[in-house]
Amino acid sequence: MTRTAPVEDPGDAGLRVGPPKDYAAGIPAVASSLSHASAQMGVRRTLLTLLRVNQKEGFDCPGCAWPEPEHRHRAEFCENGAKAVAEEATVRRVTPEFFAEHGLEELAGRSDYWLGQQGRLTSPMYRPAGGTHYRPITWEDAFAVVARELAALDGPDQAAFYTSGRASNEAAFVYQLFVRLLGTNNLPDCSNMCHESSGSALVETIGIGKGSVTLEDLHEADLILVVGQNPGTNHPRMLSALERAKQRGARVVAVNPLPEAGLLRFKNPQRPSGMLGGGTQLADLFLQIRLGGDQALFQAFNRLLLEAEDDAPGTVLDASFIAGHTHGFEEFAGLARTTSWEDVLEATGLSEEEIRAAFREVLAAEKIVVCWAMGLTQHRHSVPTIREVVNFLLLRGNIGRPGAGLCPVRGHSNVQGDRTMGIHEKPGEDFLDALGAEFGFAPPRHHGHDAVETIRAMRDGEVKVFVGLGGNFVAAAPDTEVTERALRACRLTVQISTKLNRSHAVTGEQALILPCLGRTEADSRPWGPQLVTVEDSMGMVHLSRGRLPPASGHLLSEVAIICRMARAALGTDDPRVPWQDFEAHYDHIRDRVARVIPGFEEFNARVRQPGGFALPHPPRDERRFTTATGRANFTVNPLEILRVPEGRLLLQTLRSHDQYNTTIYGLDDRYRGIHQGRRVLFVHRDDLTARGLVDGDLVDIVSEYEDGVERRAPGFRTVAFPTPRGCCAAYFPETNVLVPLDSTAAVSNTPTSKSVVVRLEPAGAAEPTAG
Repeated sequence: MTRTAPVEDPGDAGLRVGPPKDYAAGIPAVASSLSHASAQMGVRRTLLTLLRVNQKEGFDCPGCAWPEPEHRHRAEFCENGAKAVAEEATVRRVTPEFFAEHGLEELAGRSDYWLGQQGRLTSPMYRPAGGTHYRPITWEDAFAVVARELAALDGPDQAAFYTSGRASNEAAFVYQLFVRLLGTNNLPDCSNMCHESSGSALVETIGIGKGSVTLEDLHEADLILVVGQNPGTNHPRMLSALERAKQRGARVVAVNPLPEAGLLRFKNPQRPSGMLGGGTQLADLFLQIRLGGDQALFQAFNRLLLEAEDDAPGTVLDASFIAGHTHGFEEFAGLARTTSWEDVLEATGLSEEEIRAAFREVLAAEKIVVCWAMGLTQHRHSVPTIREVVNFLLLRGNIGRPGAGLCPVRGHSNVQGDRTMGIHEKPGEDFLDALGAEFGFAPPRHHGHDAVETIRAMRDGEVKVFVGLGGNFVAAAPDTEVTERALRACRLTVQISTKLNRSHAVTGEQALILPCLGRTEADSRPWGPQLVTVEDSMGMVHLSRGRLPPASGHLLSEVAIICRMARAALGTDDPRVPWQDFEAHYDHIRDRVARVIPGFEEFNARVRQPGGFALPHPPRDERRFTTATGRANFTVNPLEILRVPEGRLLLQTLRSHDQYNTTIYGLDDRYRGIHQGRRVLFVHRDDLTARGLVDGDLVDIVSEYEDGVERRAPGFRTVAFPTPRGCCAAYFPETNVLVPLDSTAAVSNTPTSKSVVVRLEPAGAAEPTAG
């Protein structure tokens, strides 16, 4: 059962640029969803599958982690969710015959779009040392290869085990257990490259690295600040929540370098009036901020709040909350009062009147929610920026009460759950104590490698085996040339995957592809169909039930692959862990989770309740803060201003509307007016003129960093676009080559993909070094 996939790469030969849209969703979103889905699945399979997405008796969308409402629409999915499901439930197949026809060198030269469009992987494949092609291998022999290479290492820290946010809670738990039984904490994951800055800041300030709001809080807010986030493309179902909040009287302020269609107007495809009418204006105010200026904006807000309290004592700040629940107010306030308007205006690129207009919205609101995504988390000063957001909410007691709080909007569907299950290179002592007591071993205590550190370790020969549980590490990581060279230096790379991607074409001396079941597929066992669980962006844990027949009879579930790998590597006579029981029935895994991780008591019973259950969140539930001080911490964050040399621009990498993370669904970015192409650079028209360029010119983008290494992304078409002056934007993964490996956020070590200093050169001015 196959459908035609692209035979040749379309490239950017058909690139067309039109005006950007001023609304999101509506009839075009429905048409795009059905077009993508039917092309991949056929009409009947499309209808049967999409009606099960995010339903209580269905499966969790493999796309973003936005939570499901209690009362769900029959079509509880968005355009990009439909595309994500279609990519996984496609009837296209990548068979052993495909790999016999296409060698590694050819695959490495293909585009990310072409690779992904070939379809589902069907059989375990092995690339032997020196081999030019993958060849079929049995599951038993594949696990023997992994066991042999792990045994040949000088120590367990010479292996690294990456995790994508798509993995279920059950897979993540047994994965980290296997890794720690081996003796390492080398558990890099996709959080390291996206929301690690959020977790770092929140653990320090409120005691838990998760947001403090529920979906109902968003509905009840008076004011919602959407900062550094494009929900219309990245979390489209959030638009419905914002619309509902607006209907209840909320105001919305959008803070972003680019105007995004989803925050202008939303035509809700779940309602006839949304489809046929003019839609709902979501943003009441748009602050077009300069890249990296968010810290300065919130410092300005905080100074203004302190001054407003001075003018009307006892009416602005929540003095009882500050006195009873916080620490460090005086030190924070001392610096906040010295905030310079001159610095704020330079950092933000906004006028004082624009900031004061937004502050009037703040002052008029009693209950405030701040939502953010990678626009805040991928700068050198991301952690101080998010600390400043916390300061802002603490001043008026907007943490731990209904309708208010912190809302980091996570990306991949279970990225938060994976961290909860122990996927962390720096695990807490309490977790390790509980894990060791439950399974009778001494877990390693030293910190492992995060994603950036793993690349360095592979590059330097310190990590020789790399295992990826889902995801596309090569395309997700920064400094593409360095990352590829690092993986090629390994003795063995292993990818547990559903679909073909670039990480299968960039391999170590030996490579394995271990194909697994997808979220949409039935996981049938002698004990009956197995269910998995996920945790959404707001801490709700619920079941996911795949229904489709597997893409191939040779597929194993992620849990089965991990359990069999563990038995091969650790020995079948190891009595500490019942790997076979875990593989046979996932209830056995959940029983152990319940004894190891607080909040999962009676896991099996509670998750079978309709809608699942909420994990405890002390700041939200009790206004209890498990920080070093026992209180919520105000912090002092000296302002950082991103200044670039004359003639340079500040680049942010971003997604198109036809992609999710590194998965490219198509070559359009409908909301920004881009069709049939991806190598485009959005630049302010005045910045083009200043460089002697015009709209449509071809340029090479060259990044500049203190290491003196030239990183070049060649052949991008300039698109005159309403970006802030001095700032530009382009899609990843094509521009990941420009992000230096060593340019990372302080504390979190997240790559600085939203603040890359670049210059523009005429295309072909120099021999490209990468990309």
